[in-house]
Order: sequence, then structure tokens, then C-alpha cells
Amino acid sequence: MVEDKTLYRGSCFCGAVEVTATGEPFAMGYCHCKDCRAWSAGPVNAFALWEPDAVEVTKGEDLLAGYNKTEDSHRRFCTRCGGHVMTQHVPGEFVDVYAAVLPSLDFKPQVHVNYASSVLRIPDGLPKLKDFPAEMGGSGESMAE
Repeated sequence: MVEDKTLYRGSCFCGAVEVTATGEPFAMGYCHCKDCRAWSAGPVNAFALWEPDAVEVTKGEDLLAGYNKTEDSHRRFCTRCGGHVMTQHVPGEFVDVYAAVLPSLDFKPQVHVNYASSVLRIPDGLPKLKDFPAEMGGSGESMAE
């Protein structure tokens, strides 16, 4: 039996770098940490987390550059337009393809992480974690909306 896998295609701002994500992300949500806010130039970053083998750069890999503020997160962007594409999270061995990069992805957030750092409170009924889930190295502590 052949397994049916959904393909999500997306690109950087100018379209020079294209990515494909296969299947479904194992987690979706919002990150409120200072680094994600600064990198995204917004008050919150919408993430979609994938296993590394589910994500492929299908065009413009030579235009994909990176910035590693820490060794934990390798952020990738297009050198032509500066558009942010993804972050490779090394310790957790997963890739965050930013939800906005994949226009056909039905974004269904499940959690807010690093809510203790939030500058924009979002009362949406989703769990609010002080930092990260325990299984990802955080405290797993919940916070009130």
C-alpha cells in the first residue's frame, strides 16, 4: 500500500528559494521568545515543526544563507530578497518552516511557547507555556492567558 503524503510548497519573499514539506507538521503554534520576535520583526512567530527528512529545498539552495545566533537554531534566509524561510533546530533535530512560507498549509496552532516573554497577549484558549515543553528541554510549566 502506498502512503498518501500531502506536499506543501512555499518560497521566500521573491520566489528564488523554494521549499517542499511532505506530510504533516508534528507541531504548530506560536513562539513569543525575544529571538523569534526579533528575527521575524513581529510580536510573535507562527511555527510549523517538521522532521528534517520531510523538508527539502527544491530551488535556489545556492541562494539560501544562514545566521546562527546560537548553535541551537540555524536560521535560513534568501540572499536575494532577505526573506526568511526556515530554522533548523539542532538539539531537537527538527525544522521550523515558517507557517507563512507554506500558503496551502492549514495552520492549526496547538500551543504558545515562551509565553513568559510575550509582548502580545493572545487570549485564544490554547495552552500557554512559560518556555518550552519538557520533552523539548523546557520546564513544561503552563501560564494563565
